[in-house]
Amino acid sequence: MDITRRLLISYYKVITPINEPHKIYLVRHQESGRFFVKKILDVYSADVYRDLQEHPVSGLPRIIDSWEDDGHLIVIEDFISGTTLRDRIDLTSTASNSTEAASQYDILTIEQIGKYMVSLCGILERLHSHNPPLIHRDLKPSNIMITNCDNVVLLDFNAARFYSGEEGRESDTKLLGTKGYAAPEQYGFGESSPQTDIYSVGKILQECVSALPIQNSDTKDGNLTKNVFDDIIRKCTQMDPSRRYPSVQELKEALLKCLGQSSRPDIRGTVINPYLPPGFRTLNPWKMIIASVVYIFIFQISLTLTVQNSSGAELWIERFLVLFLALLNVAIGSNYLGIHRYLPFHNSHSMGMRVAGIVLSMAIVTVLLFMTTIFLISAFLY
Repeated sequence: MDITRRLLISYYKVITPINEPHKIYLVRHQESGRFFVKKILDVYSADVYRDLQEHPVSGLPRIIDSWEDDGHLIVIEDFISGTTLRDRIDLTSTASNSTEAASQYDILTIEQIGKYMVSLCGILERLHSHNPPLIHRDLKPSNIMITNCDNVVLLDFNAARFYSGEEGRESDTKLLGTKGYAAPEQYGFGESSPQTDIYSVGKILQECVSALPIQNSDTKDGNLTKNVFDDIIRKCTQMDPSRRYPSVQELKEALLKCLGQSSRPDIRGTVINPYLPPGFRTLNPWKMIIASVVYIFIFQISLTLTVQNSSGAELWIERFLVLFLALLNVAIGSNYLGIHRYLPFHNSHSMGMRVAGIVLSMAIVTVLLFMTTIFLISAFLY
């Protein structure tokens, strides 16, 4: 290791062990004062960590730096504050078998379990869509962090590998997953694939549901019970990978359907008609009233617009342009049809950056359409 690298390492001062046997430590950068996690790995893929550092994935701790030294990989990554799903399962299970009251926040419900599994599938969807696809291979409750904002973050990529998808690729020869969550193919019966992670999701879902007390198995809306995910668990945990869900996208859709929600990323709430305009997709009365007022205002302003020195066809082109721009900005603002996936900073960990991406996209679209319309008017009317 060169002197420059050793100098960089020296800036991270160990504060306390997080997991001493696994060589995981809480460190503090002496210049910035920020807290990070330092890992010293014996089993690893340097290429995986290097790729994640260069191409961050939303829902994972940001990799700050990584380097190899004497047969080990040293990783510096963001510190994520929260509670592991393992702890939440244990607390729920303890409360189920005890008369002592536990914090309502700590006790899992069917609704929360479904939400966490949907979020986990979203993270896996991004990993499996990576180029090349990345398979985690060690999904388990202790590697799933529930943050203080109730978001899901996926940890620990020591066992991760890139997926080739090639026919006849050799089987896994070394088990790097965790017993009880690892798919059969990880024991040498085949190559790890996206279905390997799907198997683990099914086992985690099964364990979460099993921790729920029978007498309190209904969620707050009173229509979801412990067996709502039985079919999903059964399909995820098939021995033959080809009999599991073809992708995490389809698994996520099945989970959302069980929860009575839309599989479309732009809709929040119970689905009535997912193809209606923003404000009407869930048929929530208050949302529809507000949306109606907004749409009436937009149409009124757009279609009665007057522009100096404009009349006839030119005026109506300008009116329809304003109407189109207003409706397009409504679509961007409401993430209609999941349009945010195509906006800048969509995968940023910062809410401010994601909002900036939305505002920037609205401004760019507005300017481009105005310029296009001016060009068309000049070309065809003059």
